[in-house]
Amino acid sequence: MPKLFKLLLFVFMLCLPLAAYADAVDNGKSSNSLDDVFNRYNANGTMVIYDVKNNGYYLHNAKRAEKRFYPASTFKIYNSLIALSEGVVKDAGEVFYHYSGEPVFLESWKADASLRSAIKLSQVPAYKELARRIGLERMQNNINKLHFGNQKLGNKIDSFWLEGPLKISALEQVQLLTKLAQHKLPFSEETQAQVCDITVLQKAPAYTLHGKTGWATDNIKTPVGWFVGWVEAKGNTYVFALNMDLADAQNLPQREEIALECLKAVKAI
Repeated sequence: MPKLFKLLLFVFMLCLPLAAYADAVDNGKSSNSLDDVFNRYNANGTMVIYDVKNNGYYLHNAKRAEKRFYPASTFKIYNSLIALSEGVVKDAGEVFYHYSGEPVFLESWKADASLRSAIKLSQVPAYKELARRIGLERMQNNINKLHFGNQKLGNKIDSFWLEGPLKISALEQVQLLTKLAQHKLPFSEETQAQVCDITVLQKAPAYTLHGKTGWATDNIKTPVGWFVGWVEAKGNTYVFALNMDLADAQNLPQREEIALECLKAVKAI
């Protein structure tokens, strides 16, 4: 009974921000300032920003915000969370991956890795190794516990987040990250705190930025770029998720550029 109660409470808490989101969509509260940013970049995508303190949303392209895409490297946040929770690695500093000389996509991936270093480098081989150690059964149990997107893993433990079948929407990303930022996911306080710590991208006097990028290119007609995370600022938290059509690797920096301009437009940073 206690486990059932905790599960129902988690589902209830996940649904709390949805009323504010539905109200924003129903009343056409797409933010002109966000629209302007996307228009300047001529970008086809969506941006969802959730103002936790005021329980309100800023939106660009609400229809796309509800569409699911492969999470790509944004899943490294949850791969880390699950690995820590399952004891596959003891802490964020443990070196769990040892580079053995095989060909890799990026020169920076030719290195041994801990969670702390691998997430910064978006080190795909390290996270594939991590997923294999977790295994399909434990991974699926945790994906179900998180209610992560469509909750489908298929039978390939080391590629489901890159080439499917797992998919998630920008809105669902924001829902989960809101709970992670508040340490309210169904994992231990210590586990969530470690993942929050390794996702810090920037510390400024007025704010701290957490986040992770992703680029879904496999088994998909139009590649999709992601940037998700949250900002802790001015006694408030702003949780965000951006995804956009992104076919050219030269335009990858636009993920962060557009998201940061949108965050500035709503005065989150």
